[in-house]
Amino acid sequence: LVLQAVLYGWGLNLSHKAAYDTLLRLRTALQKRFEKLPLGVIQEKGVGALKKMFIDDIESMELLLAHALPEGLSNLAVPVVVFAAMFLTDWKLGLLSLCSLPLGVLAMGMMYRSGMSKMGDYYAAGQKMNNTIVEYINGMEVVKVFNKDADSYERFRKDVSDYRDYTLAWYKAAWPWMAIYSLLPCTVILTLPLGAWFVLSGWSALPDLILVLCLSLSIGMPLLKSLGFLPTMPQLNYKISALEQVLDAPELQQTPDSFHGKDDTIVYDHVSFGYTKTQPGPDGKPMVVEDEVLHDISFTAKAGQKTALVGESGSGKSTLAKLLIHYYDPQKGSISIGGQKLCDMSLEALNSRISYVAQDQYLFNTSLLENIRLGRLNAT
Repeated sequence: LVLQAVLYGWGLNLSHKAAYDTLLRLRTALQKRFEKLPLGVIQEKGVGALKKMFIDDIESMELLLAHALPEGLSNLAVPVVVFAAMFLTDWKLGLLSLCSLPLGVLAMGMMYRSGMSKMGDYYAAGQKMNNTIVEYINGMEVVKVFNKDADSYERFRKDVSDYRDYTLAWYKAAWPWMAIYSLLPCTVILTLPLGAWFVLSGWSALPDLILVLCLSLSIGMPLLKSLGFLPTMPQLNYKISALEQVLDAPELQQTPDSFHGKDDTIVYDHVSFGYTKTQPGPDGKPMVVEDEVLHDISFTAKAGQKTALVGESGSGKSTLAKLLIHYYDPQKGSISIGGQKLCDMSLEALNSRISYVAQDQYLFNTSLLENIRLGRLNAT
């Protein structure tokens, strides 16, 4: 027991170091990947969803790395050795001890299946709630000034309630199977009555039955501990899929070249673009769908002249402006300045030619001078 305690502590120390080193590298890789993604793609996800991805989703992988692998495998090794000892003692009694396993594995499989079917809706509701909470807090000043507490709170309440409902629906589908799964440690459910009959019939020896019963009682807890990590695997699988989707997303098209256009004339040449959004797929994993906003747009904004884009809300005016400052790559067509395409210059070169005032401005919590110098270091 002393040796077990020492080795257990040593093993947990190593597994936690490995786990948090992995989380560090994963967060760093994600941050570097975000630097290369189109800024619009990042903004579409929302602050709440990004916070959840960087902090909560990655942190949840610590369970897999620091506990499920070392503890799960070690707890699984104990029943394997004990079952081997049972079969060496009396194979008939060993088979009886195995009878509770199929029922537990079936319940685990059904629990996994029901969890996967509702997981997409659950995580979508969680991301929506996170974004709504962040937006509600950030916009609280405006809500108070214009006395819109009731309208704003109604949306807040709805998204939080939806998350509650999706969570309960997910758990409710798994509860019956969790109850059946709790029978898994009961390895003597057939060994005791049928084993006693075997002894009375002369098919097994009493000392063998007593030994097998003692061994049976020792495997329930480690078996439960090892299989107890399985319900978390679908959740981790979903989170890993979402992270891989970000890490594998196409980078913004650009080169290290400087600006070498002939003038500041801007040309949109048959530009089409649609926003992408993530929603649960048929298999429960996140899938990306597109909603086209601009279709085959062509026009020229000549240097030295004012060009105004006029249209109703949602017609694509802001999208055209964001494409010009390379928030996104057009899905079709191209945009050029002075004959040089945006994708043939660096973002630094483009930003030196374009001044852009967004609809929503953000000020860092520092002086106005330092905020201005973020854009121009030598500002007086």
